[in-house]
Amino acid sequence: MGNETYLFTSESVTEGHPDKVADAVSDSILDAIMAQDRNCRVACETLVTTGLAFIAGEITTDCYVDMPHVARETIRDIGYHSSQMGFDWQTCSVITSIDQQSPDIAQGTTAKMGMDQGAGDQGLMFGFACDETPEMMPMPIIFAHKLCQRLTTVRKNGALDFLRPDGKSQVTIEYENGAPRRVDTVVIAAQHKPDVSHADLKEAIIEEVIKKVIPRNMVDGDTRYYINATGRFVIGGPMGDCGLTGRKIIVDTYGGQGSHGGGCFSGKDPSKVDRSGSYMARHIAKNVVAAGVAKKCEVQIAYAIGVARPVSVLVDLMGTGKIPHRRVRDIVTEVFDLRPRAIIEYLDLLRPIYRKTAAYGHFGRTEPEFTWEHTNMADVIREKAGI
Repeated sequence: MGNETYLFTSESVTEGHPDKVADAVSDSILDAIMAQDRNCRVACETLVTTGLAFIAGEITTDCYVDMPHVARETIRDIGYHSSQMGFDWQTCSVITSIDQQSPDIAQGTTAKMGMDQGAGDQGLMFGFACDETPEMMPMPIIFAHKLCQRLTTVRKNGALDFLRPDGKSQVTIEYENGAPRRVDTVVIAAQHKPDVSHADLKEAIIEEVIKKVIPRNMVDGDTRYYINATGRFVIGGPMGDCGLTGRKIIVDTYGGQGSHGGGCFSGKDPSKVDRSGSYMARHIAKNVVAAGVAKKCEVQIAYAIGVARPVSVLVDLMGTGKIPHRRVRDIVTEVFDLRPRAIIEYLDLLRPIYRKTAAYGHFGRTEPEFTWEHTNMADVIREKAGI
């Protein structure tokens, strides 16, 4: 962007957003299977609409999982426990249509044992990191996630008991010379009970959500707040919109900064490089930035189905590198083994850890399960770079 002032906007959604309900059901089923069968092959897709959750996909496993029970428990945990919301964990229908993974795919990803396990599909994955927040994430998406997390917290702890599970946030940051300078606009859409006034809701969300999340030094007299701008948001969740697994891939990643390869994460076991490759690309990019080699880093990894080694690896320092990007790429390919089985073992991905990823982003998180967020290789990269 050069030496100029510009605005950049990112959005997030709460765990009660219909697309995120679908992601959570898919990842909960993945977790339930992986808790019993580390060698499972799971590609679980969920659709939710008024009174219905439809689970489909390709799953190969030796264990038994009561998928309707897992789906209902997930929906209950999110907070849909009343038919008044148009979606209720006890009374909604749950339909399943599951096939086994195609043997044509399986022979390329399972028959080759050990480190030569091939990629589960062709595809390209991106990872991104920057130094503008402690999480090494772009500021707009981090603030948007934290607003949605706060909406959920004050709903569940009763502080704002008029809230319902569905909600969205959007944050616009003003940048100057590539650095975040101020929050320009905050947009919140929060589903609510019908008996709360718009004025009360707006005041409560500004005080209990926005002011608890957005640092005071990032706000000024020109910062704008749009809270439930239509004036009413009673009908929401799967009753308001049909939800599908994998439809919030920009919310899941970097909020529109950096690139995206197109594949979603939720409902997929880590033999799918859409998930494991993207996690590894983020890990690499974050470690490059943590090493002080660059202020921004984007990594692309691409695979061919059934082939273990990536067909290409790109490291882009976006003009912020202290050493040539080709040298950084050489260091990356020397330090990190990018074969799918090696990634799975290195990041310890054969665990039931995926339900936590289904809302508030897969990156920039501090929970111990998020191994791809560790910066354990930053010192190694720094030493090899001679910085």
